[in-house]
Amino acid sequence: MGRYARVVVKLSGEAFAGTAGTAGTGTDPVCLAGLADEVASVHDLGVQTAVVVGGGNLFRGRLAGSWGIGRAEADDIGMLGTVMNALMLWGALTARSEPDVRVMTAVAMQSVAEPFIRLRADRHLRRGRIVLLAGGTGQPYVTADYAAVQRSLELSADALLVAKRGVDGVYDSDPKTHPDAKRYEHLTYREALERSVKVMDTTAFVLAEEQGLLMHVFDVAAAGAMAAICEGRDIGTRITAD
Repeated sequence: MGRYARVVVKLSGEAFAGTAGTAGTGTDPVCLAGLADEVASVHDLGVQTAVVVGGGNLFRGRLAGSWGIGRAEADDIGMLGTVMNALMLWGALTARSEPDVRVMTAVAMQSVAEPFIRLRADRHLRRGRIVLLAGGTGQPYVTADYAAVQRSLELSADALLVAKRGVDGVYDSDPKTHPDAKRYEHLTYREALERSVKVMDTTAFVLAEEQGLLMHVFDVAAAGAMAAICEGRDIGTRITAD
């Protein structure tokens, strides 16, 4: 085991898409298999591993207004998308690794997953199970980013590992449009908020700062990055409270 005993990994919906669709939509079987391998590699280190799954590759609530769908209903649809991704990841993990894998959701759907109960999730982790957390917080108007921070705090995780698609950390400007953009190796949440860093939802940053949560931001496509971070390497950008 490396420096962390328990981590929460945040996988955006786009991480499931790869190049399968346009602008991070759809699901790429190769990317799905890669995500399963990366998560399993963290668990293989002896690290208690939970994963918060997004659903942006299937549906984005904030874009539904043009369809005439209300935001609350759109967010409900998005939460169902996170459950679909979690079930796909469950299938890929169980096909490739030995550990027991559990899917827990904040939205009750007993026929496909367990309800999220903090003490039960904690028990699963202590028993060496990988726990996949879907459904966000179960409430509309709350992002998967915020849910990842909240679950990390509820489960007393040592760190939150934020896997980003197409970027290997936090930059002072968009590296896709500014070739000379500088990547930060370390930031405080206060610095990130002052510089309007676009990595996570602002409310998630505020909660993480208030509670002193340690966060690593890295490229989801970087093979071995999750395990390397848990072993002690500072890959991507490390974000801390003051």
